Amino acid sequence: MSDTSSALNKTDADIVPVLAGHLMIFDTFGYIGSWGLFQSYYRTALNRSQSDISWVGSIQLFLVFTIGTFSGRALDAGYLRTTLAIGCGLQIIGIFTTAQSTTYWQLFLAQGVCVGIGNGLTFCPMISLISTYFGDRMRALAVSFAAAGAATGGMVFPAIARQLLPSVGEQWTVRVMGFVFIANSAVTLAIVRPRVLARKSGPLVEWSAFKELPYLLFAVGTFLGLWGLYFAYYYISIFGSQVIHVPADKAFYLIMAINGIGIAGRIFPAWLATRVGDVLLVLVPVTLSSGILLYTWALVRSYNGLLAWIIIYGFFANAVQSLFVGGVGSLTKDKQKMGVRIGMIFTIVSFACLTGPPIAGALIDLRGGDFLYAQIFGGTTMVCSAVVLTGAVMARRDLR
Repeated sequence: MSDTSSALNKTDADIVPVLAGHLMIFDTFGYIGSWGLFQSYYRTALNRSQSDISWVGSIQLFLVFTIGTFSGRALDAGYLRTTLAIGCGLQIIGIFTTAQSTTYWQLFLAQGVCVGIGNGLTFCPMISLISTYFGDRMRALAVSFAAAGAATGGMVFPAIARQLLPSVGEQWTVRVMGFVFIANSAVTLAIVRPRVLARKSGPLVEWSAFKELPYLLFAVGTFLGLWGLYFAYYYISIFGSQVIHVPADKAFYLIMAINGIGIAGRIFPAWLATRVGDVLLVLVPVTLSSGILLYTWALVRSYNGLLAWIIIYGFFANAVQSLFVGGVGSLTKDKQKMGVRIGMIFTIVSFACLTGPPIAGALIDLRGGDFLYAQIFGGTTMVCSAVVLTGAVMARRDLR
């Protein structure tokens, strides 16, 4: 049954989809952003290589974005709540089966595939829904308030792990995280409603969008940016413990820092975009800054230096993650096509998220645990991303 009949009227508060989006992203990217803790734990517990464990986290990211083509189109068709309900159910099933996993392939299927599919069914519709509520000027800020859920979740889930792992073990720690998913899912499904009328007809993929040079360059630029962006999230804890020999109790704070700074990193640049009036003009410099910072990571040699680097890099990297979604919205004038066009970009960047961290892991293994090749890879892809996104800005101006 279509959800169109439950569409909101104009008097409903716009804060509702932002709150719902925050809770869904709290679960989705808050959990993914905590992968550095899982990466370190499972590498030891399962005795697998860096690259092997990275594939579990990467498949989650891949599915978050690649399923966006389908879940985004489901929003346009009027099936928002149905899609969210299925996605939340899969997230919860995946979390609780992860708690029972004892082998690599069980972990891959439960946490990587099942949770990843659930994430993909919830993330794109929520982001696309928020984009339908706001105009070009305020869209990036609204999306960023919702996207700040990645920062709050990225602090809550590591805190749960730190408090419970020593006392109750891995299984019950993950189950407690599952109960958090249940609570957030219940609230979201109770309050969320679609805003625009359903568009029943229309293609799953709008190929004509790629004939628009700004959209095409934006797709290439975001692929390059996200190809290198996430590997720091996966490996920062391992870098701390293996390269500069940070004690285990301090390594926890590295994950907290890179996620916690995301509250400012996601909201302040988005606010700046509302003042500038163009989200792409803010996205380009924060992407370039992230790339340069990945190069400078090679110079870090102390715990205090690493913590300072994480706070600065985390600010810009979180800004990239929130602003690129608003960038898609700024290139989409027809709100009834918002879901499919955002979903198409998500599918493209999913392949960057799938391959980026394992490539970095292989480069680290290739150099015997040294991070230099991976840092060069990440920095280069993000600098190239900034160049291509600059081309998208210039192409859009030429069309006006």
